[in-house]
Amino acid sequence: MCGRYASAQTDAELAKAFEVVDVIGDEPEPSWNVAPTNQVRTVLERVPRDEPDAPAARQLRSVRWGLVPAWAKDVKIGSKMINARVETLLAKPAYKSAAKRRRCVIPADGYFEWMKVDNRKVPMFLHAADGQPLAMAGLYELRPDPDLPEDHPDRWLWTCTVITTTATDTLGHIHDRSPLLIPTGDILDAWLDPKLDDPEDIQALINSLPEPHLEPYEVSSAVNSVRNNGPHLIAPVDS
Repeated sequence: MCGRYASAQTDAELAKAFEVVDVIGDEPEPSWNVAPTNQVRTVLERVPRDEPDAPAARQLRSVRWGLVPAWAKDVKIGSKMINARVETLLAKPAYKSAAKRRRCVIPADGYFEWMKVDNRKVPMFLHAADGQPLAMAGLYELRPDPDLPEDHPDRWLWTCTVITTTATDTLGHIHDRSPLLIPTGDILDAWLDPKLDDPEDIQALINSLPEPHLEPYEVSSAVNSVRNNGPHLIAPVDS
């Protein structure tokens, strides 16, 4: 699964790395302990509402982590939908519509997993060897607030979920699930393209994703508390 990650890159750095056209909203503070229900930066592509024939523009915007489908009666459901399993992505009612039309990536410096060692859980930080941000595959949703008028700025609640997959052999000894990672380039372009909406084509794209190669190392147990934050949380523990 993915329940915690680090995101300390600036908007300018993310915009350059992901070739973003529009940066929307205030730049968030860096965080080395991003947790569910936090506002998180996502990269997605949207066609302007007032220009339906215009090409989709790549955006960097903040959404809340924990998917709330448009039909959900209670927004609290989001706390239970922080992850979506890739194996059932195109079949489950909660995800299949977004999987066809509202895919995104959630940039991260790396993510945390807890490895079982004897009778304790050891926090590990997994990141790219080259230091580049990870692009965790995700879905986003927009849920209207029925009590607010159409033109109200808070009318739409934007939320997201991180897609997970079976961990590869190199990472499986830490945890059996890991985020689905999207490489930059043509695959990322296809993943974000809202015109790619045929389930068979989407599944073929998922099947084509290369195995990620990440470097894990042990970090301080201070990361166990969401109240703690700072770059010390991703510092390696001296073995």
